[in-house]
Amino acid sequence: MIIGNVTDYIAYAADRGTTVIDEPATDQSLQRASDYIRTRYVIRYNLDVTSEAVIEATYIAAGYDLASPGFWQKTFTPAQAKVLTKVDDIQWTVTGDGSKSDSQLPTSPAIEALLAPYSGSGAFLLVV
Repeated sequence: MIIGNVTDYIAYAADRGTTVIDEPATDQSLQRASDYIRTRYVIRYNLDVTSEAVIEATYIAAGYDLASPGFWQKTFTPAQAKVLTKVDDIQWTVTGDGSKSDSQLPTSPAIEALLAPYSGSGAFLLVV
């Protein structure tokens, strides 16, 4: 199931200064973005796939995927979520929480902010 459509996605991207052409790669990116939004947000929060927020989130996700095919299929380990805490004799501190499956998936602050009102938690705290 594809959320939104290629024609509207192309217009959405154009409004933001990005040129997207109608070709198989665009369809494929929109499909992968739809899979990501559906499995990460729509099912979890019982969202309507025809809502403007869900469609826009899918178009944002498609942009990431079109730029880097398979972007949303990457997985990370909790150990990869870390911050630099000491510069001299470089030291990193792990910040990932392995108890949450979402901590091992790529995220977009724009998508998180767009769909936060539907999450049921009332707010998302994003640390970038």
